[in-house]
Amino acid sequence: MIDTHCHLDFENYDDDREEVIRETIEGGVDRMINIGIDESTSIKGLELSEKYENIYASIGYHPHSASEFSKQVQDKLERLAQHPKAVAIGEVGLDYYRNYSPREDQINAFRRQIRLAAEMELPIVVHIREAMEESLKILKEENAGEFGGVLHCFPGSYEDSRRALDMNLMVAFGGTITFNNARAAKVAEKVPLKQIVLETDAPFLTPVPFRGKRNSPLYVHYVYKKLAEIKETDFAELEKKIDKNAVSLFNLS
Repeated sequence: MIDTHCHLDFENYDDDREEVIRETIEGGVDRMINIGIDESTSIKGLELSEKYENIYASIGYHPHSASEFSKQVQDKLERLAQHPKAVAIGEVGLDYYRNYSPREDQINAFRRQIRLAAEMELPIVVHIREAMEESLKILKEENAGEFGGVLHCFPGSYEDSRRALDMNLMVAFGGTITFNNARAAKVAEKVPLKQIVLETDAPFLTPVPFRGKRNSPLYVHYVYKKLAEIKETDFAELEKKIDKNAVSLFNLS
């Protein structure tokens, strides 16, 4: 199993980070991608990747921090992205729900980081909240799927997923597909397996049966299990296919 999106550098793990990572690996999750949301977390993710063979990192600025994005920041990200265990640019995108950064700044940072991903020949990890139409428009205009990418915690419809697939972009599902009457589960039922990777977004979006508690990359097991139920397929076979998708998308060793 592979958790393609987690935040192990967050302070939520300061008291037991090593134990969480050890338990995750012993529990069968053999690779994790720690996702950067700004310069500091991108650096911390790389530090974790250097310490643990099973951890990789993505480099990027979340839309919440888009106001801080500048040419200087972009140059720093470019240098960080040259690290051998940097496997993606992200988490980038648009968040029109929180609007912590002005929308104009979000769009600017989003476009520039897509172009950076193209320059570095890396896939992108895209955050979208209440901004699906504009996000898909920008992704298409910037030819974002040239080196692949994934729409994190996919918030769209099946039709949106088809538009993403047409751009060579995958969709990621996490703990929300385990929630009762989850819209994401209904969408996941229709999306072909070849377009799906799985994630936790730990420490957030904890799946059932641990909902309400701190999430862990170990719990991606429950996301795999739920998707196997949704697809009415054998767990082991689904695991092989989903892991193959993640390895291919992020060029994981």
